[in-house]
Amino acid sequence: MTITLAKCQQNDVKQLQAISIETFNDTFKDQNSPDNIEAYLARAFTEEQLKKELANQSSAFYFIAVNEEVAGYLKVNVDEAQSEKMGDEALEIERIYIRRNYQGQGLGKYLMDKAIELATAQNKKSIWLGVWEKNEPAIGFYKKLGFVQTGTHSFYMGDEEQIDWMMTKVLG
Repeated sequence: MTITLAKCQQNDVKQLQAISIETFNDTFKDQNSPDNIEAYLARAFTEEQLKKELANQSSAFYFIAVNEEVAGYLKVNVDEAQSEKMGDEALEIERIYIRRNYQGQGLGKYLMDKAIELATAQNKKSIWLGVWEKNEPAIGFYKKLGFVQTGTHSFYMGDEEQIDWMMTKVLG
């Protein structure tokens, strides 16, 4: 198995959109109403929205590929691109999305290691992320990697307010 990582560019937007919709649906559609899923996807993963995120100098997307097939991606944010004001010394992992048929192969850990590498290179003191309080497999994964819950914030799935745990890992 050959794993490669490549920074996403503007011309990757269609592939980024397709993987975003596929992975989000696979993960969350069974726990949410179809209307709320549709409303979220229509807001979060339009070409226009993803192009805007790709153009932000304080955000970065990385495709992970297995044997040259894109298996998922990582999105990180620093500075004003963070979804919560966590300061200049933090890096946010906004998304680790792995396509269903590639889960359980260590790709999430690989992307987490990349996020830590990026944070360290930028002299960040911590990394953090938000995870839905009902996503127990993800919470367990993050705890295993040394993240602790440091707060909560609201996430809107369509018109439904959901609670995300904010989890942080101190680096160093």
